[in-house]
Amino acid sequence: MALVVQKFGGTSVGDTSRIKEVAGHVQFTHRRGSFPVVVVSAMGKETDELYSLANNVTQRQPGREMDMLVTAGERKAIALICLALADLGVPARSFTGSQAGFITDGVHQDARIQEIRPQRIQETIAEGIVPVVAGAQGVSGSGDVTFLGRGGSDTTAVALAHAIGAELCELYTDVSGVFTADPRLVPHARKISEISFGEMLEMTATGCPKPAMRSVLVARTYLMPLHVRSAFTWEPGTLVKDANFHQQEPDPQAQEAQTMERPIISAVTHDSSQAKMTLLAVPDRPGVAATVFRRIADLNLDVDMIVQNVSDEGVTDISFTVAKADLSVGIENMETIMAEVGGKGVTANSDIARVSLIGAGMKSHPGVAAQMFETLAAHNINIEMITTSAIRISCVVDESDMEQAVLALHSAFGLDKAA
Repeated sequence: MALVVQKFGGTSVGDTSRIKEVAGHVQFTHRRGSFPVVVVSAMGKETDELYSLANNVTQRQPGREMDMLVTAGERKAIALICLALADLGVPARSFTGSQAGFITDGVHQDARIQEIRPQRIQETIAEGIVPVVAGAQGVSGSGDVTFLGRGGSDTTAVALAHAIGAELCELYTDVSGVFTADPRLVPHARKISEISFGEMLEMTATGCPKPAMRSVLVARTYLMPLHVRSAFTWEPGTLVKDANFHQQEPDPQAQEAQTMERPIISAVTHDSSQAKMTLLAVPDRPGVAATVFRRIADLNLDVDMIVQNVSDEGVTDISFTVAKADLSVGIENMETIMAEVGGKGVTANSDIARVSLIGAGMKSHPGVAAQMFETLAAHNINIEMITTSAIRISCVVDESDMEQAVLALHSAFGLDKAA
């Protein structure tokens, strides 16, 4: 019997009626010939409510105790899922992250999985009992409960799927799959039936909220196919897989036709959570950029796009983006950093947004960048920064232009049309 890991997000188990619905789907999966292993997030907004409780108690929040608090939500959810399955006659057994064998580092609130020891899960499967595992949690080497952070249940599910040799990891959420753009912004956005790990990773890195980027990284590393789908409609969603993966040998002519028809661009993403900082008149000599970005790293600021201008009279400007939430920390410390390297000043702009084209097909199609820039120019949208990868082009624009830019690009690259 094929193993399949099924992860259910918070909205999927938001109340007792939803928990019963999920239990029914797990039962259906078992009856149709697959053996389900379930991973569950906390119910609804419970994690937010637990953080709110902590904020009402104190603003001094030791990481160890916060991890102990927020992981309580998943423990509640797994027990309720097992009770609902028992009511349907499906034997099930709940496991916390530590009981399931998730060994993490000791970083509280954002732990990383170091090892999985899935023996108890495998023994439970061998008994014919459905394991129900708490998402986003584990235990450190020193024995402390750890929290993997927001979106950590996706990562739990993918890592567990690899550890137990599952054929597929299904990520159930409140959307029916991955779309060519945010449907809330683009009414004609289409659900993507299949997408490569690389494209999905670029999408999550540039604004697509689901699945969590860390989970896609794990899936790509171990070539674990993902199925992103809705827990409300149960319809087929988006299959995320290796670009060279095939369930069976395809007909060569059919494969050639599929390649010929493959869209150059798979999706348009946007992200308005970034701010831009520019370091003015920085000395253009070896080691200066290294010093600047080492100091920034020491502040725990996550830098994204970086653009350095051409040197003029021995100095240059360096622009980069950081999370808006980190901008004040950056500004507070940047004058000290600039004084250290001999720069002349700092400017900041929080009214920006990043708009990106994603598509493995662009590697062999020249002119994609030109068409993107021409489309934005035709709508009088100014580009402030540009970065590229083999399958992505990102432009920073004014935040007020973001929606128009996404709509225009989605239409210009034919994503409005049926596949």
